[in-house]
Amino acid sequence: MKLVIAVIQDKDAHRLLEGLMQAGFGATKLASTGGFLREGNTTLLVGVEDERVDEVIGIIRRTCKAREQLVTPLAPMSGSAESYLPYPVEVQVGGATVFVLQVDRFEKF
Repeated sequence: MKLVIAVIQDKDAHRLLEGLMQAGFGATKLASTGGFLREGNTTLLVGVEDERVDEVIGIIRRTCKAREQLVTPLAPMSGSAESYLPYPVEVQVGGATVFVLQVDRFEKF
């Protein structure tokens, strides 16, 4: 058995959960915050049999697409902020970061 951990953008969470449920997968949804943009993310935990891991990853890949977004960088934490001019920059957001871990033991009560 494997544990698939998927960190995704909040915008994709509902569609991904729907896709997983339609395919017969259960998931636990956790609220999380990204370190770069400091925006809300969703972390999903999916327990899955070894032979179905690629199916889960395929659903994640189809559902969670990367997109471009304009963001204004935060002011520097140290040094002089007087010369800092916050111009919006375009960054790629979305998609998914996925970890697949071996599960040594699984129990459900």
